[in-house]
Amino acid sequence: MKALVIAAGMGSRLSTMTNNRPKPLAGLLGLSLVERVILTARDASVREFVVVVGYLGAMIKEELGDGSKYGVEITYIENPDWHRGNALSVLKAREVLNERFFLLMSDHIFEPAALMEAGSFSLDDREVLMVVDGAPRDYIDMEDATRVMVSDGRVVRIGKGLSEYNAVDCGIFSCSTSLFDALQEGLMQGEETLSGGMQRLADKGMLKAYDLEGRFWIDIDTEEAFRKAENLLCRSLIKPTDGFISRYLNRPISIRISRILVKTGIKPDTISISSFTLSLLAALLLSFGSYLPVLLGGLLVQASSVLDGCDGEVARLKFQQSDYGAWFDAVLDRYADAAVILGLTYGWWFSHNGDYLVWVTGYLALTGSLMNSYTAIKYDTVVLKEQEGSSWRFGRDTRSFLIMLGAVLNQLFSLLVILAVIANFVSVRRLYVLRKT
Repeated sequence: MKALVIAAGMGSRLSTMTNNRPKPLAGLLGLSLVERVILTARDASVREFVVVVGYLGAMIKEELGDGSKYGVEITYIENPDWHRGNALSVLKAREVLNERFFLLMSDHIFEPAALMEAGSFSLDDREVLMVVDGAPRDYIDMEDATRVMVSDGRVVRIGKGLSEYNAVDCGIFSCSTSLFDALQEGLMQGEETLSGGMQRLADKGMLKAYDLEGRFWIDIDTEEAFRKAENLLCRSLIKPTDGFISRYLNRPISIRISRILVKTGIKPDTISISSFTLSLLAALLLSFGSYLPVLLGGLLVQASSVLDGCDGEVARLKFQQSDYGAWFDAVLDRYADAAVILGLTYGWWFSHNGDYLVWVTGYLALTGSLMNSYTAIKYDTVVLKEQEGSSWRFGRDTRSFLIMLGAVLNQLFSLLVILAVIANFVSVRRLYVLRKT
């Protein structure tokens, strides 16, 4: 299916944040609003877009281009009457859309799954589907939201001023060409809003409703909504598999760093390499064995652990995720872990007159750390599915924090013993748990 994106309006309520640019180009964590809509739809397998532009439309066309940089195809339609109702913007696309299409607003942010599910909804050739939220979260501005009354899976009434309603419009639609007929009928009677056309469809029993049921979406019309969207997107970066250290220490720091990095051209792979480089430097400092370089090395291990979260955060915020990128980061992490433990082992051996016992301990710590990471992927998948992610997790974030703590306390041998015991115990425990599961 193609997607029709309405990006014609001025967005006066957000004018203080657009810097004399059209609202769809307002920057949100490294991407414009309209880019986020297009990339979200792309992740839902939409590859062809029709974008209706109006106010300062040339800027939008210059920014988005033909869509090739996003891996999609974009065509444009001009709406010189952009200052009037949004029904006119939709009607401008009538000549180029002759089959079912998605209708999206350039200022509504949502999850790809919402569009995928809407696209798979069973509809006849003339029905239109409106995505609604029957239990809107507290960050949704109910005073500004378009209210909807749903009965038996169909919308019966729609409008901002409804006193009785049980859902709100999310600005996501799966449309048949009958929408154009309804909008044209309304236009002939002086009704220029999209909601007016939707009400006509509802009166004919042709407007179905699909409830998001808790999935994320937000309409960004005001500065307050803009800030809420920023915070919500950042909050979504916390993974269910994050360990205690990652969730309560690393993430609060890495997200702040990522909020800066997304505004630059730095790629996630570059961040992965930077984190790896810090680990190598840390390993070198740890290998000296004396307290000051060991202390600096331990601090760098923790800094690398924090920075290691930024590559994935930037990738997700800017839709730059890839299987290769995740694999590349994982490979560098394993090499980094090996280098750090080698540095710890050599540093203790060098500073304690060649005590060879440390090499056995270091080997066990290294093996446990590598196996800890290797077993985590399958374990996390099963545990999250079967136990709802409630189990305690010992991961790289915790190992890095322990290394920093051991360096601060200058207890390298004890640190290696702790890593050897805990990491191997956790790996064996995972085998036991997974076997029972």
